[in-house]
Amino acid sequence: MKILLIDPPFYRLFGFYNRYFPIGVTTVGTALRAAGHDVSVYDADCNENPTDMDYARLPEKYMRYLNSFKDENNPIWNEVKQTIKDFDPDIVGVSIWTTFAASAFHIARICKEIKPSAPVVMGGPHAAVKAEEVLKLSYDVDYVVRGEGEITVSELLQYLEDKKNKLSAIAGLAYREDGAIRLNSSRDNTKDLDKFPFPDRTLLMSESRYTSEDMGLIMTSRGCPYGCTYCSTDTRRVSYRSIDNVLKEIRLVKEKYGTSQFSFKDDSFTVNRKRVEDLCDRLIKEKFNINWECNTRVNLINDDLLLKMKRAGCNSIKVGIESGSERVLKEMNKGITHDQVRNAAKLFRKVGIHWTGYFMMGVPGETVE
Repeated sequence: MKILLIDPPFYRLFGFYNRYFPIGVTTVGTALRAAGHDVSVYDADCNENPTDMDYARLPEKYMRYLNSFKDENNPIWNEVKQTIKDFDPDIVGVSIWTTFAASAFHIARICKEIKPSAPVVMGGPHAAVKAEEVLKLSYDVDYVVRGEGEITVSELLQYLEDKKNKLSAIAGLAYREDGAIRLNSSRDNTKDLDKFPFPDRTLLMSESRYTSEDMGLIMTSRGCPYGCTYCSTDTRRVSYRSIDNVLKEIRLVKEKYGTSQFSFKDDSFTVNRKRVEDLCDRLIKEKFNINWECNTRVNLINDDLLLKMKRAGCNSIKVGIESGSERVLKEMNKGITHDQVRNAAKLFRKVGIHWTGYFMMGVPGETVE
């Protein structure tokens, strides 16, 4: 089957630059191509010529985003329409995040206008927690994938091709049947991540438009053991790729794209300290000579770990601070204190690793103070 996987435009509609290739749809696309399908990944948010870089001013541009849906001459949406027409897919997959859900729904509507017979499948963080709502809000969406998509989408495509299996037997799928919305049982998260191929960046329609650093996005694990109330992660168990498997992907990307700056986007990269130390030891011993950044938590670091990470090439760490209110942190079930934040800041400064703090504004129950 001809499958077009789309990462919807969002930052590009504001005039902003969006970093990195869309790893989610590319990972699913790689699995589908391995199953024999003709797959392309269309990153409609890829913007080579941004007009703005100050993300603090993003809210001021929001009306520009909303007005784009009404503008029949918007060049980005016209590009989306033309791309769908030119590819002529048998099925379309769309990534949906809460922040750009409107864009995902707009793409579903465009798909049905251009080719009504092509089923539209949605997956991603928003789909994981709002599958039923997605189907209620948009009748242009035929199927919603909750959680990991590689196996679920492969089984769905097999059903669409031969109709031998039952939709109800496909774990992790949501759909309509006889006028009702059906939510199948959840699919267990994969423990052995090494069985999945690396995300094949050559599936990207706009592969040449990415920088070497954009191609350096890597996930070495899935899941997070913490229970922050705002998070879409649907499992408290962490599954890991083997270190050999991770290093193999780093080598491949470095050789193909000349990448020297990588980004490990695991939910909490240092949750397994021994594994991080082993990875750092290998990076040092085998002289990879790369730099990299990661995300982690302020309660998952110490001097020795940070020093080893720096020697292995770590030059930037991002941590979630979220709120200046201890009360709000508790209501978020964040599991950290401001003392831990201050201690982490001192450690980062001491070791000499650049760091960034994530914050959330407008949490339910939060006050201006």
